[in-house]
Amino acid sequence: MDQKPLFIERQYLGRDKGWISVRLILALFCFIVYYLNVDHLPSRQLFFIVGSCIIFVSIIMMYLVNYKTVVLPNSIRLSGLWTTSLVKIDLSSIIQVEKKPYSKFIFNNSVYNLHKNGKIRFYAGGGDAIWLTDREGLVYIIGTHKQEELYKAIESAKS
Repeated sequence: MDQKPLFIERQYLGRDKGWISVRLILALFCFIVYYLNVDHLPSRQLFFIVGSCIIFVSIIMMYLVNYKTVVLPNSIRLSGLWTTSLVKIDLSSIIQVEKKPYSKFIFNNSVYNLHKNGKIRFYAGGGDAIWLTDREGLVYIIGTHKQEELYKAIESAKS
């Protein structure tokens, strides 16, 4: 029997504003050097090709799903890119659900199922997260763009 999801969110790999800015500044640098380097033709062409590749890869990355969060009655399922395994969090073992910022840093790398210091992180972009604590003290940090909706879905799934 298939359960109806209470919440679905897809986190995309290339849609984090900070890293988009970094890639666009690199491409802009390449195009400026291409424009200013009139005399030396081979290096001029190389800068144009590199700048174009940066733009092309950025566009492709904007449509790659890093992971998908699905809240079902009694569980949360996180499925990642091609080779990653499905992570299922049983809500009956969760004792605390909190709305907090993901990190105090401006730039954060995308992670899926990163185990570090008793915390398991899932993040693709945005500044908000839901922090889940289970009975054993393990903390799950799920980065989201829809913090309030995810929080309400988890609370309704737990009850």
